[in-house]
Amino acid sequence: MLLDAVRADERLADWLKGLEESESAPGAEARLPDADELPAVLGDLAVPYEDVNDLVALSRALTADEGAAWLLGRCVDGLVRDMGKIGKGLRLLPLPLESGPLGRYFHVYVLVAALPYVRAYHRERGIPEDISRRTLADLGRGLVLHRRRYGVGGLMAPTWFSLHFHGELFQLGRLQYQRSRMGGREGVALAAAGLALRPGDPCLDLHIPDYAGPLSPEACDRSLASARAFFARHFPEERYTAGCCHSWLLDPQLKRYLPADSNIVRFQDRFRVARGNGEPEDDLPIRFVFGDPDLPVESLPRRTRLERAVADHLRAGGHWYSGHGWFPW
Repeated sequence: MLLDAVRADERLADWLKGLEESESAPGAEARLPDADELPAVLGDLAVPYEDVNDLVALSRALTADEGAAWLLGRCVDGLVRDMGKIGKGLRLLPLPLESGPLGRYFHVYVLVAALPYVRAYHRERGIPEDISRRTLADLGRGLVLHRRRYGVGGLMAPTWFSLHFHGELFQLGRLQYQRSRMGGREGVALAAAGLALRPGDPCLDLHIPDYAGPLSPEACDRSLASARAFFARHFPEERYTAGCCHSWLLDPQLKRYLPADSNIVRFQDRFRVARGNGEPEDDLPIRFVFGDPDLPVESLPRRTRLERAVADHLRAGGHWYSGHGWFPW
């Protein structure tokens, strides 16, 4: 059964213990739509057609499994408790492969059951319906990425989607914006760079989703203008002074391979580098450019300028690093 597989996974011991300890507190209701309603809800979340029938069929197995139903209730309660408070929501962790199809899809059901709560929070904040819909429909991308990498249905990186369904992240045009707080070392670095921002102060983390079109300067300009108006209107109590980004796309080495007028280089030029990560993270460009971080370097294709940059650099013995940048908000 699903819960037995979760309990047997040592990586999830602390996570599961936290869920068990929270059981004494009053919890949110974890209600799933019935089999007739579920396809429409999944469609609103941009779940791919090839996943819908499996999710409907497995929902019956979930409700018939007492341990899985308990786990669903604990996860939903942890996710929607303290809705909108930065860093307070439960982070959903991937379940073990031994848990089978229900385990691969399990967090989709958690997010579907949390949907009424996050939508209510959006309405309370006055967030327009189209922004709410596009933000939450990013869930479909997680299923596309899972099938692209593994060849079977499931949700990639459920921890990431915890942010969407806890009111911490919003899709505003080409970019996503996460309500966050400045980390310790980063806050010190930004203060040294002249920005009056201390560890723990609010900041906006920018994220660059794939399957969202070109990262053109015009699309980024529109997104940033929308974001400035959005957060001033819907989160007026949070005063943001910096936009931050942590991404391999900010690795300065990319400028050795891409022309100055390329979208990626022009995106880099928006930021001042605050600090860098000294450890190589070669798996990141391989994952995001080619879809699978475990692909051998010698097999990487060279069809586009970016693919050639990533592959040629690695084949020459180089490494890629995450860049960390900021700009005044």
